[in-house]
Amino acid sequence: MHTNCPFCEIINNDIQRIIFQNDLAIVLRDGYPISNGHTLIIPKRHVDSYFSITKEERNAIFELVEQTKKYIDNEFKPDAYNIGINDGVEAGQTVPHLHIHLIPRYKGDAENPRGGVRWLFPDKADYWSY
Repeated sequence: MHTNCPFCEIINNDIQRIIFQNDLAIVLRDGYPISNGHTLIIPKRHVDSYFSITKEERNAIFELVEQTKKYIDNEFKPDAYNIGINDGVEAGQTVPHLHIHLIPRYKGDAENPRGGVRWLFPDKADYWSY
């Protein structure tokens, strides 16, 4: 466990927040959700980057992504999903422990969702109009 890591704290001391888990990763609701059902998939080992995980961790994480999607489908019935990783401070990562956002999307939740994550840079998002 790393000190001051909120995810390590949950993994080690706040297991009631864990929705489900496997040997190498956990699933929990985002503490600051941007949509109903916004959920995080997090490796149990403290690692800051997707590019630093093992093949076994990657497989375990993506098994939970699929399991979590089914869980969210059943509970919230979203129309689509965004799957995201902020990998590094310059990419917007605020907790230095790898976590994957599984974000349910609903018809009408954005005026025009076309372009998805490209809207991080609005002047480059509307590439289809050039």
